Amino acid sequence: MSDGEFTLMGVINVTPDSFSDGGRYLNPEAAVAHGVRLEAEGAAILDVGGESTRPGAAEVTAEEELRRVLPVIEALGAARVRARVSIDTSKAAVAAAAIDAGASMVNDVTALRGDPHMAEVVADAGVDCCLMHMLGNPRTMQDDPRYDDVVAEVKAFLEARLAVATAAGIAEERILLDPGIGFGKTVEHNLELLARLDELGELGRPVVVGTSNKSFLGRLTGRALGERLPATIASCVLAYERGARVFRVHEVAPVADALSVAAATVAAWTTRPTNTTR
Repeated sequence: MSDGEFTLMGVINVTPDSFSDGGRYLNPEAAVAHGVRLEAEGAAILDVGGESTRPGAAEVTAEEELRRVLPVIEALGAARVRARVSIDTSKAAVAAAAIDAGASMVNDVTALRGDPHMAEVVADAGVDCCLMHMLGNPRTMQDDPRYDDVVAEVKAFLEARLAVATAAGIAEERILLDPGIGFGKTVEHNLELLARLDELGELGRPVVVGTSNKSFLGRLTGRALGERLPATIASCVLAYERGARVFRVHEVAPVADALSVAAATVAAWTTRPTNTTR
């Protein structure tokens, strides 16, 4: 991905309990219609998930996860969407079945730690994957998270997981890295990560940011869920300026507009003449 470009990953939660839109797209027809709309608004990736990873979320079985996501992935293929389909899962069996159904990317919040067979599934299929940092698991991650230097520790973790992934046969050019905003972080940790995203870019892989509608934005603004779009846009624009190039969002069109302006402004700044006279 070259400078000036960005990719929007539209969220399709096929769950009853996701923090932002849980229950809204449980019906496969509603989920597919939502995916088609997200693509029309500018999403190049549609991230389909069948298990909530919000703080305190309960685990679901692989069978239940598959029951939720496979009809949606198959129907997106039948609808001939041009956007790539990503499966948001930490279970190898779910990833394998989703890939067979048409997914070309695995978004694993455990960075291949949740299932010993996940790396093999991704490598054998030759699909892309996103490796995310999370402290603990969704049930424990917000229980007093602490770091000496959150950016340095997240960077070291992602560097180590990148090495594990490539050693398992996953091509480095197929790997994206996500600092896991909100996954085992306080408001201050999230802000520090956003401010120093350029340090994560030193790992040489595209940085994914998922701030969309998250609770830390509510704490900063006092806005309830459903009122955090302006804060989401601000965080995405600032993350772009700091080097992020992939954005996982619920509302695609307004973020796409904001990032188009940000990208054009950054491009104008970086290509400006160095010697000008007044």
